[in-house]
Amino acid sequence: MLKKIIAGGQTGVDQAALQAAIDRRLKHGGWCPPGRICEDGIIPERFNLTETPEERDVYAPEISRSQRTIWNVRDADGLLVFQEVTKLHSDNNRQAHDLGTELALETAKRFGKPYLVVNLNKRISVTEVSEWISAKNIEVMNVAGPSEGSSHGIYGRVYNLLSEYLIAIL
Repeated sequence: MLKKIIAGGQTGVDQAALQAAIDRRLKHGGWCPPGRICEDGIIPERFNLTETPEERDVYAPEISRSQRTIWNVRDADGLLVFQEVTKLHSDNNRQAHDLGTELALETAKRFGKPYLVVNLNKRISVTEVSEWISAKNIEVMNVAGPSEGSSHGIYGRVYNLLSEYLIAIL
């Protein structure tokens, strides 16, 4: 049974997940960058996050804020990713705003963590998400995906969908 949601505190998917957890009275937390930095300034204090000692992890020094991404995947039982996938893209066609989400997925694979990708353009059912959480015995779920700046409106879409999922499974 799901007991906690963790995320890195970035605008967009991360903050939507943390707020949905707060609003559904579910424990929340996770790792955030030093100084609680996010794309629009400082991560709000209402989110119970712990700062990492470094911004970049040795496993991904080229990706900003990579330490919080890797540590959140490491500390979770599974990873739920929200994306707006409109076309397939190769490693040679990556956009900068996708790097953090790709790092989360690569880290889940490296650590052998279960993951589920929700394409917001092809809605996945509450049943599919709850069955995945149950089948994988996920108590602590890391939620990741694009920032609001790279995917305008994603906060509201993810907040509404994740709230629906949480109402059904809690």
